[in-house]
Amino acid sequence: MFCSISGTVPEQAVVSAKSGHLFEKSLIEKYVRETGKCPVTGEALSPEDLLPVKVNKTVKPRTAPATSIPGLLSLFHDEWDATMLELHNTRTQLHQTRQELSHALYQHDAATRVIARLLKERDEARTALADMKQQYAADLAAAQAAAARAAAEAKPEVEGGRKAKGGIPEDIIADMVEVNTTLSKGRKKRPLPDTLATPEDLASFTLSGSNPLHKTTAGGIAALDVNPQQQGMVVTAGLDATLQLFDYLQARLMGSLEGHTKRCTGVAFMNSELIVSSSADKTARVWRSGGDAMAWQCASVLRDHTAEVVGVTAHPSKRYFVTGSTDASWAFYDVETTTCLRQIGADEGPGEPYTYVQFHPDGLILGTGTEAKAIRIWEVRQQKAVAACEGHAGPIRCLAFSENGYHLASASDDCVKLWDLRKLANFKTIEPFPDGPCASVAFDHSGQYLAVGGPVVKIFGQKQQWSELKTLTEISKRAAALRWGPDARTLLVGAADHNLRVFGVPPA
Repeated sequence: MFCSISGTVPEQAVVSAKSGHLFEKSLIEKYVRETGKCPVTGEALSPEDLLPVKVNKTVKPRTAPATSIPGLLSLFHDEWDATMLELHNTRTQLHQTRQELSHALYQHDAATRVIARLLKERDEARTALADMKQQYAADLAAAQAAAARAAAEAKPEVEGGRKAKGGIPEDIIADMVEVNTTLSKGRKKRPLPDTLATPEDLASFTLSGSNPLHKTTAGGIAALDVNPQQQGMVVTAGLDATLQLFDYLQARLMGSLEGHTKRCTGVAFMNSELIVSSSADKTARVWRSGGDAMAWQCASVLRDHTAEVVGVTAHPSKRYFVTGSTDASWAFYDVETTTCLRQIGADEGPGEPYTYVQFHPDGLILGTGTEAKAIRIWEVRQQKAVAACEGHAGPIRCLAFSENGYHLASASDDCVKLWDLRKLANFKTIEPFPDGPCASVAFDHSGQYLAVGGPVVKIFGQKQQWSELKTLTEISKRAAALRWGPDARTLLVGAADHNLRVFGVPPA
C-alpha cells in the first residue's frame, strides 16, 4: 500500500472515510489544515474523517551503489566533488561581494567630498552676494545723496531770513566712505589679540583705585572718555558743570575745564589736543590744549541747539563729531573749522527728543536714542533715518556699538537689549538689575565683553552666550559712564558719587 500523495509506503497510515484513499498521516493532516479538502477527489475533508490503519513496518531498501565498497567509494567521491564545487562557488560570490562593497564605499567617499566642496562654494557665493548687495546699497545711497545735494544747491531754502545749513559736503562724504572702507576691511582681517583678557581674568577683577574728581555737592559723573593717543589719560564730564582731566595710571589730576553753566552731559576726545563737551546749558564746547597738559582753553562755543544738548559722539576718523539735543535735532560738525555742516531738525526726523547719540565704528551709521523708547538708525551720507529698533519700555539711556560692526547694545530703565544690525532684530534681552534701572553699557574693543552699569556693574561674555562673568559691587551710587581699557584688562566706572573707579586684573 502506498500513500496517495507521496507514492511511498507510509510509516503512519490513515485512510479517508469518504474516498477510501490511503495517506501518510503527517502529509494529509497538513494538507487538510491548509485547504480543508481531499487532495485526490477535492471533496471536503476534516481530520475526523481520517481513520488510522495498522500496517507492517517495512525496511526501506538501500540503493544499489550502497551495497558494495566500490559503490560507497563512488558515492563519497561524488559528494566530495559536490562539496568542493559548492565551496568554490561560495568563495567566488564572497569575492564579488567584497568588490561591490569596496566600490560602494569609494562612491560614498567621493560623493561626500563633492557635497563638501559644493557646500563651500555655496557659502562663498552667498558671502560674495552679500558683499555685492552692501556695495550696491552704498553706491546707490551715495548717488541719491549726491542728487539730493545737487537739488538743494539748485534751490536753496531760507529759514528766518538766513540760508539754512546745507547737506554735508561731497568731499567730506567721500572722506567718510574711505574711512568706512578701510575700517571694514581691517575688521575682517583683525584677529583677537593674544593679550586679550580671558573670562577668568575678568572674574578676578578688583578695585585698584577710587578717585574723587568732582564736587561733592553735585559731583556725579555723567560721561567719560579715554584719550586714544595717550594711555591712561581720561576726561570726565560732571554734574558740577566741569570737565576733569585725570591720569589714572599715575593717579594724578591733570586739569579742570570750566565754562559750562549747567551740568555736563557728554564728552569726547578728538585727539590729544582737542576735546568736545555737551551740556544742559544748550551749548557744546570745543576745548584745545595750549601744548601744556594743564593749559586747556575753550576754543569755540556751539549754539546751534535750542534745548539741552544730551551728548556728543566722535566720528572714527576723529575729524567730525555729532551732537544731539532734546529739541529733537542732531548736528554734524567739522573739527577743523568747528562749524555745523548739517543739522537735522524735528521737521526732517521723527520729532522725538533725543537722549543719546553714538557713531557706528565704521562711521557711516549714527544711532540715536529717544524719549519715545525707540532707537533711530541714521544713514549719515543721506542724513535720513533708515531704521528703528523698538521694544524698550522706557527712554533710551545709552547706546554702544560693538567693534564687530554687527551688534548694538541699548540700555533703558527696564533692561539691556542686544540688536543684530544685519536683521534689525533683538536677539538677546538682559535684565541685570531687578532693584534698579540700567544706566550705561559699553563693549570692549574686541567685542567679546559687555559691561552694564546700574546700581552695580556687571560684565557679560559673548562666548558664554552673554551670561554674567563678574559683578563689581564696590559702587555706592549709579554707574552712569563706562569705558574699557586696552585688551579689556581695565574698566573705568564713573558713578553718581563723584568718584572715578578703576577696576582691573590684580597684579600677579
